[in-house]
Amino acid sequence: MTGKTRRGNRWGLALVGLLLLVLGGLGLARGLRAMPQSWAPADTPLVNEPVLAAFSQPWVWVLVAAAAIVLAVLCVRWLLVQARRETVRTFLVDSPGGTTEVAASGVAQAAAAELAASPLVLNASADLAGDSEHPEVRLRVVADERAPIGEVIDRLATVAIPHMRTALEAEHLPTVATVSLAPAPPPERVVH
Repeated sequence: MTGKTRRGNRWGLALVGLLLLVLGGLGLARGLRAMPQSWAPADTPLVNEPVLAAFSQPWVWVLVAAAAIVLAVLCVRWLLVQARRETVRTFLVDSPGGTTEVAASGVAQAAAAELAASPLVLNASADLAGDSEHPEVRLRVVADERAPIGEVIDRLATVAIPHMRTALEAEHLPTVATVSLAPAPPPERVVH
């Protein structure tokens, strides 16, 4: 989830919360008879003759269906945005000697290769996300099920992540590592 998505979620939730707060306050005020009688007398039902007459018109139901379709499309779009990840192609790394353009795929492939070089790891892959100022790493590691998980985690913490942090010149590098266990492939037999 990107920063733009988080900001959109906060604004959307704030607006929905504000709308529900206003509607709830109006309902509570009507129930407690705190509203002026000219607005909505508390003893009249909410669904009265004018409301029933309005909903008996066929065009009202067309508007309700159109609003439901628009709402459904907005909800599907919101769900798709939640799952979207911004992949980054290059990072600009500033140092006293100048600015260096670093290929995100190169850093990710190097980290994956470094992890896969361990006999404990059967397969590894990495992705970089975020931007040059706030890079993020997603690692997927498949380790031998007989391997001590502590050693796999230690390899992540002491080798792969520090090397990526150095390459990106990032003081903090948020990392999500998914480690799964699998049986090691049987050794290959060579028949002479």
